[in-house]
Amino acid sequence: MTSPNHLNALRAFEASARHKSFAAAAEELHVTPAAVGQLVRGLEEWLGDSLFHRASSGKTRLVPTELAEQALPDIRAGFEKLSLGVERLKDGTRRSVLTVTVSPAFAAKWLLPRLHRFQAAWPDIDVHLDTNHKPVDFSRERVDIGVRYGPGKWRGVVAQELMHEEVYPVCSPQLLRDPGRLKTPAALLEETLIHDLSMEGYDGFPSWSGWFKKAGLTDADSSRGLQINNSAAVLQAAIDGQGIALARGVMVHDDLVSGRLVRLFDEVMCASSLAYYVIHRPEVTQVAKVQAFREWLLEEAGLSCRIPSLPAS
Repeated sequence: MTSPNHLNALRAFEASARHKSFAAAAEELHVTPAAVGQLVRGLEEWLGDSLFHRASSGKTRLVPTELAEQALPDIRAGFEKLSLGVERLKDGTRRSVLTVTVSPAFAAKWLLPRLHRFQAAWPDIDVHLDTNHKPVDFSRERVDIGVRYGPGKWRGVVAQELMHEEVYPVCSPQLLRDPGRLKTPAALLEETLIHDLSMEGYDGFPSWSGWFKKAGLTDADSSRGLQINNSAAVLQAAIDGQGIALARGVMVHDDLVSGRLVRLFDEVMCASSLAYYVIHRPEVTQVAKVQAFREWLLEEAGLSCRIPSLPAS
């Protein structure tokens, strides 16, 4: 099975099995459903066996046979290897393109302000930055490397811890101009609290209720306030003086250094159980451009590990 026609038939089979539909596979492969069906039937004739149970209930739904299910993991792994080989050939004949996936908030608050240093150190690597709220399929979307926030275990990728963090309240310096304001953690209950809902419901994601318990205010009602589903927008609202944000240390680092925000109550230490991880497919571990970007990320993380404290009054 080495001819282009056989490779096309295998691609049509894999996409049809994944989508359980010739039409959806055709849309992905940019051909007609009839062409996909013809390729799959040709493959079945060559094998002398069926690859799908064709069940019709309103519209045709493809169900892979037991034989097909057994073969699919190897076929998918083969396509991943082929894609990697092609990318290595491309890297040897032209400027290298590195596709990096991160969340929009992490890109805005941490990566983009530092990325020029990578580009200066590696001028032959063009970075393609993919900002996405949801985890992406590295193989299918041809992503080289990324940074993900979470517990550190994700299927199909290698994860190396980049940065862990604390969480703490921050506010605009303007709110501290009143010398009697914000003197104790309990005083926050009289302020507008800004809630980060970007990972709402995710086990271990920091919340105001958890921070108040750490501060000894176990009965505090911290549910009210401004709710935003983007971590960068949470910090911007605090910069604009709209309230007090519960900040993640990595995201807020540059705002503290610049003085746009001020950290409150150093004495209440609240560590997040989640962290930032560098992630990539196992098979690209030794690829030069991936190695270069991973090592650069780790170096930059080391430079930004110190968090400014509340200035002396």
